[in-house]
Amino acid sequence: MRTLLKRYHGNPILTPNESVQWEAKATFNPSIVKDSDFHMLYRAISNKVRYYGKELELSTICYARSADGYRFYDRRQFVTPENEWEQFGCEDPRVTKIGDTYYIFYTALSDYPHTASGIRSALAITRDFKTVDKKYLITPFNAKAMVLFPEKINGKYAVMLSVNTDNPPSDIAICYFDKLGDISNQDLWKKWYEERDKYKLELSRRKEDHVEVGAVPFKTKKGWLMVYSYIRNYFAPPAKFEIKTALLDIDDPTKIIANNETALLAPVEEYELHGMINNIVFPTSTYVDGDTLKVYYGAADTVTCVAEALLSDLLGDFDKKFGKPELKLMRYDKNPIITPNKENAWEAQSTFNPTAVVLNEKVHILYRALSEDNTSTIGYATSKDGYRIDEKFDKPIYSPREKFEMKAKPNAYSGCEDARLTLFEEENKLYMCYTAYSGVGRTGIALTSISVDDFKDQKWNWEKPFIVTDTKRNDKNGCIFPEKIRGKYALFHRIGGCVWLDLVDDLNFENKYLGGKMILCPEKHGWDSRKVGIAGPPIKTEKGWLLIFHALSLKDDMYRLGAMLLDAEHPDKIISKLEYPLIQPEKDYEIAGLRRSTIFSCGAVVKGGDLIIYYGGADKVIGVASIKMKKLLDQL
Repeated sequence: MRTLLKRYHGNPILTPNESVQWEAKATFNPSIVKDSDFHMLYRAISNKVRYYGKELELSTICYARSADGYRFYDRRQFVTPENEWEQFGCEDPRVTKIGDTYYIFYTALSDYPHTASGIRSALAITRDFKTVDKKYLITPFNAKAMVLFPEKINGKYAVMLSVNTDNPPSDIAICYFDKLGDISNQDLWKKWYEERDKYKLELSRRKEDHVEVGAVPFKTKKGWLMVYSYIRNYFAPPAKFEIKTALLDIDDPTKIIANNETALLAPVEEYELHGMINNIVFPTSTYVDGDTLKVYYGAADTVTCVAEALLSDLLGDFDKKFGKPELKLMRYDKNPIITPNKENAWEAQSTFNPTAVVLNEKVHILYRALSEDNTSTIGYATSKDGYRIDEKFDKPIYSPREKFEMKAKPNAYSGCEDARLTLFEEENKLYMCYTAYSGVGRTGIALTSISVDDFKDQKWNWEKPFIVTDTKRNDKNGCIFPEKIRGKYALFHRIGGCVWLDLVDDLNFENKYLGGKMILCPEKHGWDSRKVGIAGPPIKTEKGWLLIFHALSLKDDMYRLGAMLLDAEHPDKIISKLEYPLIQPEKDYEIAGLRRSTIFSCGAVVKGGDLIIYYGGADKVIGVASIKMKKLLDQL
């Protein structure tokens, strides 16, 4: 179970005071540091005022203190606009103590209405939270959310900042200094800006999303723990703010050891959903008390809140997800093994999404072939070693023949798609499920079969196919298990982006259709966030049913392959599931094609201790990749 932050029951811990002009509208985005007391710096927003000839709500940085970190008092303004470069506001402080001095980084606003060039990082220095000793404009470019690491890294001071937040594309990056006085050196910053790509953190995100520095990173035995803001749909509103974590290398925090894509917190409570800006949780500070991590955050750009989790649980999540080296499939170095053939009209456009079975120590590969008029048929090839193609037919071995798969509209996608072949030894038969589509209406799963003897003899005497799914809704990705489960036929299929399992007494679907129960659905913020479906039929092992599955990500629209282990007698129970993909599009033949960035499999075989997975690359060609079966099962 993934760790989530638990909100403090007394939230919000700081709210606006309507009787005080400078914090009448909002008190949020706090930064905490502790000595004998908890010292909080926070952003306050005033009622609308007439200011330098403008009507605006002015942001200043205020101070409060507390004995317990929850109840704060002695509230007062602390950092206010004094210089031209901060004339129209001081926002979002982050404080770090070095020696006996507190370094308060904040966002300085020099113009109104605000422009990117007028939004920059600044620094205020104090020793006692009573007097601001010095102030500096830090960046000569658009930047926010600067934080100072609490100790040197390889003998240098380090800051992290969000660059070009208002002039995208933006980045989170690190900058190093020999001495603290250099932080305000504009020439150093100008040089750094030109070279900033070398210092970026590559936090994964969709192009529509935005990441921003949250709290000052703190050191753990596993690395620097970074609590940051992930903003979904930032560039395609409505935006949704989330709190996430990443683990950075102790000696080089530009290196991300692990990035936990699961949100620790998202807007749920009324005080997070409604305020000056709705639907915001924005982390700006952390405090570690023993094994308790407190995350202080702004809610709805109006109030201050705190939430907690056990630090050991958070770090344990990284261990579970990243503790073992990630396994990866090894691609065959002569991929792709099957490509379109312009001389054969039926496979002139694409050859992809293969299924496979081993008979007489030979791998039989059935694949989807696409003609120029978008008709899908099923082609056939064989391989003795599982990699090199020894034989390939010039004609399809299976073509559309029933009304539900015959083309109903010119040039529409239609036919027999994405076959999944199962050897059912008990009946000396091969079952084949495939997606049947006429080009109009719904997709459905068709079922046919052939005797093992006819298949071996290449006599393609397929039984008459029939639809096994509800014709009123789309259904795909069907297959039959290679043996009965508790006396029943077991079948997978996919409805609504989820994998379903059904157990049926027989394969007579004249007056019924597949249903069952969902066993796997997309993980909201994972690599499998949009839809999931099986690859090929499950493979029985001594540890349970091994299921390779495909998943489509909301983040980058990529199809990847993953692995999971199901209980042998109750395959609706997931024993384990890898948190990461086994393979993702990287090669040109997986990226460029009919559908970009796609790896899609309909079958795998076990041969010589290897799991050999056949897959379609970019809906265009066929590749093959493998992994030691024992290694994969040990990981699961």
